[in-house]
Amino acid sequence: MCEASYGPNPICKGCLSCSKDNGCIRCQHKLFFFLRREGMRQYGECLHSCPSGYYGLRTPDMNRCSRCRIENCDSCFSRDFCTKCKTGFYSHRGRCFRGCPPGFTALEELMECVEGCEVGQWSEWGTCSRNNKTCGFKWGLETRTRQIVKKPLKDTIPCPTIAESRRCKMAMRHCPGGRRPTKTKDKKKKKKNLMERAQKQHSIFLATVKTSQ
Repeated sequence: MCEASYGPNPICKGCLSCSKDNGCIRCQHKLFFFLRREGMRQYGECLHSCPSGYYGLRTPDMNRCSRCRIENCDSCFSRDFCTKCKTGFYSHRGRCFRGCPPGFTALEELMECVEGCEVGQWSEWGTCSRNNKTCGFKWGLETRTRQIVKKPLKDTIPCPTIAESRRCKMAMRHCPGGRRPTKTKDKKKKKKNLMERAQKQHSIFLATVKTSQ
């Protein structure tokens, strides 16, 4: 045994009592006892802070490194509360997740889940219109909206879209009492011109016949 010394055996650094084969058995007051395993062998060490996946548990008898019981946890505050998750996992209320639960948004710089932007239900689709008119065209757009129920904790967290539109077919292509589309008007004008030309030609024909008699 060695007392408060590690002499030729560096494994005994920080020990109050130490075994050449098993390493530290008891640690100095401020240090944490950690049982390290290497293959079939295990030995005790006295550390200032516990390694990844462990947390420091202080007791009157001896401070120990206790394993975090949270899956995918890199460091924890207590047995059941993780403070830092392994790479690729997000921390949320002391647990580690691949993705944040519903209603929460991931902060990539901290790898944490925070309360996100909460929106309400979609409204019904609005009236089909175009250029603020509900008639006069074959196709238009209809829109529906939803309200922001809860704003995110940070302005950098985006909210889901609160308005969307889609193409729709108007119920009335022609407006009641309104002008006909230009195409129809041109058709009428052309027809009127043809009638006038026909009447003119008929008058000329009658005049010619009268002259020849």
